[in-house]
Amino acid sequence: MEKKSQSGLSDQLAEDAVFHSPVVHTPQAGKPIVLAYLSAADVVLGNDSFRYVREIVDDEANMAMLEFELELDGIHVNGVDIISWNEEGKIQDFKVMVRPLKAINRVWEEMGKMLEKMKG
Repeated sequence: MEKKSQSGLSDQLAEDAVFHSPVVHTPQAGKPIVLAYLSAADVVLGNDSFRYVREIVDDEANMAMLEFELELDGIHVNGVDIISWNEEGKIQDFKVMVRPLKAINRVWEEMGKMLEKMKG
């Protein structure tokens, strides 16, 4: 999967999209906040080692599961994106799960830095 421009990503999100982070306990609802999280994740995780290693797509259910791997500061990160889209083909729900714990801690730290930078 190639990196998306922020405007291209925005075009793919439903207005009432919801993002489920592996490190934030409450769902993040609404296109602006989902765009912020996904844009930050693209910067933090989208290095040269990032690759999708498996995908399961169910077009009838409008959902997909994409497993990814990358190295982040010498830590192997393995995760899953679970994505569902509405009848217009816009992303409605985006859930990310990451393992192992060392990877979750590093992603949490880096995402926090990136989100702060985006606010400023």
